[in-house]
Amino acid sequence: MLNLLTEVITQAASWSNDNQGVVSWAIFVITLVFGWASGIFSALRRKPKFRLELIPGPTFCSTFDIGEKRGEYAVHRTAIALYLNIANVGSAASSVEEIHVGYHWDLRRLNLQWLRYALGWFWLKDQAAALADFQVNIGENIKVFPFLTQKNFLMSTKTTTYLDVGRSTNGVVYFEQSSSWGGCYPRVINGKVHIKVCVMDVFGKRHTRGFSIPSIPLEEARKFSPAFGKTLAELHGKPLPLDVASNNASQPTAIGGG
Repeated sequence: MLNLLTEVITQAASWSNDNQGVVSWAIFVITLVFGWASGIFSALRRKPKFRLELIPGPTFCSTFDIGEKRGEYAVHRTAIALYLNIANVGSAASSVEEIHVGYHWDLRRLNLQWLRYALGWFWLKDQAAALADFQVNIGENIKVFPFLTQKNFLMSTKTTTYLDVGRSTNGVVYFEQSSSWGGCYPRVINGKVHIKVCVMDVFGKRHTRGFSIPSIPLEEARKFSPAFGKTLAELHGKPLPLDVASNNASQPTAIGGG
């Protein structure tokens, strides 16, 4: 057995000496192929990864009547504001392409058609154009919160949505659900609504995270933005009951004389 092994090694050494060019070329080709494959695998591993956070500020949702009826049900809308921070903690740059927010419907009666939105997620995929900036008074100053995907009215700067590796951005995103009725609004538990935020990058990759945000009355939401909940009302030309009441209250009372 030892003699056979020695003979094989001797023949291999002899063949290598006689074919040094072939061996060198084979090593070169193998090295080239390995380097090319490694580059491809490395490129495939380079992917963006967005980390989502909610930061203190205008983050809440509100459901409000619009003064209409659908059969026995009052018609309502839901508006959601999120002060969102997005950080790219991956290994490749990318841009924010779309932002969606989902929640569970608050169904009180069994309805098989709508049950999927009570157990699963109902998604708002189109952001609404906010009609006013979100802001808060701090002493004698006013802090204006930047929008993430639209221009501010009181600020000239625009937030970037292109994120290189290790970069982050933040801003307010705003949604209004179209007119709904029944239990087609967010389920509230202990004053909180469980939502899921989905950010889609330019490559089509989804980055998601769940949060719990406060559910507050429309009047309180308007402390941050006087136009909260007004976008669809303005588009449809139908003011909300709260705004009609406010306008009527602000009208001067006529005093007749004789």
